[in-house]
Amino acid sequence: MNSLVAGGIAQNPLYKEVKIRLTRSLASGAWKPGQAIPSESRLATEFNVSIGTIRKAIDELVAEQILVRQQGRGTFVATHTADRTLFYFFHIIGKDGSRELPVTELLSFRSGKADAEEQDALQIERGAPVFRIRNLLRLADKPVLYDELTVPAKLFAGLTETVFAQRENTIYGLYQSRWSINVVRISERLSAVAAPAKTAAELKIAPGTATLVIRRVAFTYNDEPVEYRVSWVDTERHEYLSDLWKANQGSVPGYS
Repeated sequence: MNSLVAGGIAQNPLYKEVKIRLTRSLASGAWKPGQAIPSESRLATEFNVSIGTIRKAIDELVAEQILVRQQGRGTFVATHTADRTLFYFFHIIGKDGSRELPVTELLSFRSGKADAEEQDALQIERGAPVFRIRNLLRLADKPVLYDELTVPAKLFAGLTETVFAQRENTIYGLYQSRWSINVVRISERLSAVAAPAKTAAELKIAPGTATLVIRRVAFTYNDEPVEYRVSWVDTERHEYLSDLWKANQGSVPGYS
C-alpha cells in the first residue's frame, strides 16, 4: 500500500482516506470473511500514518459492522452468521418484543429480465438478466412474511434453485461464501398496502388486509446494489423495529 502522505490529501480527512483504502482492499478480496486484517501497527507502517489515524478508520468500519473486533485476538472481516442476521438485518419482532429467526420456505426460483423498478433499484440496464426468488417466512409456525427477491445474474453466475435451496447459511451468508459478495448495508422504504390476492393467499390472510410493505436494496462495498427485495408483512402479531444505535454500538451480535 502506498503512503497516503506522499502527494498530499486533497479533500478528505486523513483517516477517511485510510478508510477508503481499507474498503478497497476489502472489496478486492484482500481479506476474506472471517479473516483477520493486519495489525494496526502494520497498517500504520504501510500507510505511513499514525496508529491513531488507523484506529479511527477501523472504528468507523467496526461501527458499520463491516469489521468486528475480538478482544485479545484482533480485528476480523465480519461474516453473515445467524446472530448477525437476527439483530442487524431482520427487523420484524413480536409485539411483545420477542425475536426469532424465521423459517424460510422457497416458493419459486426463475430467470427473467429486469423491469423498470428492478432497473432503478439495482442500477442495471432495463432487460438485463436477473434471478427472481419468492420466499415465505414463518415465525412461531405461522406465515408472517412473503418475500420477492431479485438479483443481477451477472453478479451471481451459477446460481440455481438447488444452490439457493440447499444453502447452509443465511441468504447473505450464501452471497458471501460462494460469490465473495458481502452485504454491508441495506436501505429500506416502508409503506402500508392492502394485500393483493396472491400475497394474501401465501400469508393466509383476507385479500385487502393491511400489510406492511418493505422495499429493500442491499449494498456491498462502494454502494454497489446487489439485491432488491420486496417483503409483505402480516402485522397482526408482529411489528417492525430498527434500533440502529444499538446495532452500531455493538450491543448485539452483528434478515437475510
